[in-house]
Amino acid sequence: MSDFETITVPAHLSGYPGVAFGGYVAGVLAARSAAKTVRVDFRRPVPTQAPVRLDPTAEGGARLVDGELLLAAASPAEPPARAPEPPSWELASAAADTYRAAPPDGMVDCFGCGLHRTPGTGLRLHCGRVPGGALVAAAWTPGPALGDADGLLPPELVWGALDCPGNAAGRLLDGRRAGAVTAALTARLLRPVPVGAGLVSYAWLLGSEGRKYRVGTALTTADGELCAVGEALWVEPRTQAQG
Repeated sequence: MSDFETITVPAHLSGYPGVAFGGYVAGVLAARSAAKTVRVDFRRPVPTQAPVRLDPTAEGGARLVDGELLLAAASPAEPPARAPEPPSWELASAAADTYRAAPPDGMVDCFGCGLHRTPGTGLRLHCGRVPGGALVAAAWTPGPALGDADGLLPPELVWGALDCPGNAAGRLLDGRRAGAVTAALTARLLRPVPVGAGLVSYAWLLGSEGRKYRVGTALTTADGELCAVGEALWVEPRTQAQG
């Protein structure tokens, strides 16, 4: 028999209303994988406040299911693309201020990038475009309430820090519409991340075709030390028929 567990994503860990924050879900699945680099593919939205089953897989990964429906699956992967040099704390702070001053339309109360979240209730990944380069970035500081007993950002929230910047890259670097979703997220965590210290999340465009686009994402300390690197596939919503 399979050794499984049941998890319920709390309501505050949402991306879109009633839908679990993708980066958090990916991190939960990755924690059940023995691989250093993990890819998580999303098949269906994962609900908040509803129990779902987490199963190990024969390949050393894990999957999340709701009855007979596959929601997401994690598997070992190759390391993500090499990250470009990070923007400075000052440039990332200025980019975040620009984003907050004129956010794109369609913003929601996302745990990762919601504008009304506080340092204790969200990551506040307000990624704006970095002047003079093809990057979006946000300087941010996780509050102590987000840390574990050792004062570290839990791995699933480190994964979260690699998620929302991809949405911002699509909106600001590729002219994408609101409502895009993470179809796949690959990440490798490189070092522990303390709460209460400045961090920089940033993203860049890797490719774009039709409704899909690919991005690279990274997380560093305020001094530019790389903490985690990722690569994601995003899918834009279908255009609704007019009439």
